[in-house]
Amino acid sequence: MTTILVLLGLLVLIAVFLVGIFNRFVKNKNVVNDAWSNIDVALKRRYDLIPNLVETVKGYAKHEKSTFEAVINARNAAMQVPKGDINAQIKAETQLQQGLRSIFALGEAYPDLKANANFLDLQEKLNTIEENLERSRRYYNGTVRENNTYGESFPGVFFAGMFKYQHFDFFETDEATRANVKVDFS
Repeated sequence: MTTILVLLGLLVLIAVFLVGIFNRFVKNKNVVNDAWSNIDVALKRRYDLIPNLVETVKGYAKHEKSTFEAVINARNAAMQVPKGDINAQIKAETQLQQGLRSIFALGEAYPDLKANANFLDLQEKLNTIEENLERSRRYYNGTVRENNTYGESFPGVFFAGMFKYQHFDFFETDEATRANVKVDFS
């Protein structure tokens, strides 16, 4: 009788341990998805702003058609990434960021554009969106770090497959984008 009680107690302990691990995987995944939703909102605002920015710049730089097409194509590609495919969205956003960098580089070549009130307003709005994205990106990367660390360390690593652990990529910009993004023309 005592042996049966000990075995039952041990089974209950193991079950509680496994439930705790499972719940941690679920919590981590949900926190990462919540953090991504903050980024997603800022990205949608940026997508809405880009056509206005391109149209404003077009009036000053008519012969820069390939630059405008590249930015619009990158925007459209980023918008077409299937919802929930965070890793693909990160790659698409890197491409879009490079396109935006080239749009703002045009401002250096066209002094009248830098003085245009509409362009300055769009620039300020984009700057605000980029600041929100940066904060959201930092929070998202923190949640990804916690999720990935748990799934790749003890005891999570032993149960990752069983509990359908999902590894997430960090949302980082490439080295060229970090070095060259310049939104402020003043």
